Amino acid sequence: MPILSLSLNNFRNLENKTIDLLSKEVYFVGENGQGKSNLLEAIYMSSYGNSFKTHADSEIVRYNESSFFIKCFFREENGNSHTINTYYDSSKPIKKIIEKNGKKIKDKKDIINTIPCVLFCHEDLDFVIGEPERKRFFLDQSLTMYDIFYIDYLRKYKKILKNRNILLKEKKYETLDVFDIQLAENGKEIISKRKNAVYQFNRIFGNLFEEITGINGVSISYKPSWNTTEMEKIIEILKEKRDMDKIMGTTMSGPHRDKIYFVREGKQYIPSASTGQRRLISIILRIAQAKYFSEITHKKPILLMDDVLLELDPDKRQKVTTFLPEYDQLFCTFLPGEPYERYKKTTTKIYHIEKGSWNESKI
Repeated sequence: MPILSLSLNNFRNLENKTIDLLSKEVYFVGENGQGKSNLLEAIYMSSYGNSFKTHADSEIVRYNESSFFIKCFFREENGNSHTINTYYDSSKPIKKIIEKNGKKIKDKKDIINTIPCVLFCHEDLDFVIGEPERKRFFLDQSLTMYDIFYIDYLRKYKKILKNRNILLKEKKYETLDVFDIQLAENGKEIISKRKNAVYQFNRIFGNLFEEITGINGVSISYKPSWNTTEMEKIIEILKEKRDMDKIMGTTMSGPHRDKIYFVREGKQYIPSASTGQRRLISIILRIAQAKYFSEITHKKPILLMDDVLLELDPDKRQKVTTFLPEYDQLFCTFLPGEPYERYKKTTTKIYHIEKGSWNESKI
């Protein structure tokens, strides 16, 4: 389902016009701060309804303006064309509206499978060396790309968890038993789906890491806070932890405290891994995410690669590009001095970006 074009208005520093994106590969070349990543952000927002750079839509609006607009025109494999329009206006009661083919989307999960994108960016390193929350986010994102039921379980769990924590803070313990049952019902489904996802990921991840680095035996280890998916046992765990929950004023166990590690030969791998190996793990995670998505859905994703090859040596760059998964479309950003011409094909579109404007290279 290639993206045919993007029409933009007041979106960050980008000029207010339409950019033609009809090509299997599209490269955006320019110095830092010129708008390359902003174009990827507009594609990502059309796919998921939110930015990968900020949680505040108000930060996306051009300086001295109050609104922005994105129109994404894309085509499905069957040849049918569609539009995703994203409107934001800080002066309106409902600040953001997303429409598919002119019809308002009531829930963001209704567009998640419309334009499936996998984003490679510098911040992906958080999935390797960051806080446990960031590692859980990657796993949850991988599941929500195709599993609507997982989205529902995750939302319900977070809502129940929030209310349970309020009760703990306010020392209103009378209804904790009811919340424990609800927390367990949704939490056990999350754990089950996460376990299966990690199992499937390891089929892909370990082989890729060995092919690219020559190091074998590296895998992902998932350690759920609850070591069971049986309701009765989960309830028992919550009761055992309740005194600690009361002291801390928050829920100390559950999927929101699951841990994810990278291991080799029974030991944690990241402490001894080099900076380059850590960066490679973050890139390979994204490749595995795309491959996993394709295996489950039989669809090819759109890949967004934001300066991720910059820190790799030429040999590793070549290997990463060789092992990229099959994609419907590929968007890459490059600095002017990078050897992007090595990777281009005869049909690749190359845009040079400067001060939010773009010009297509005809060479």
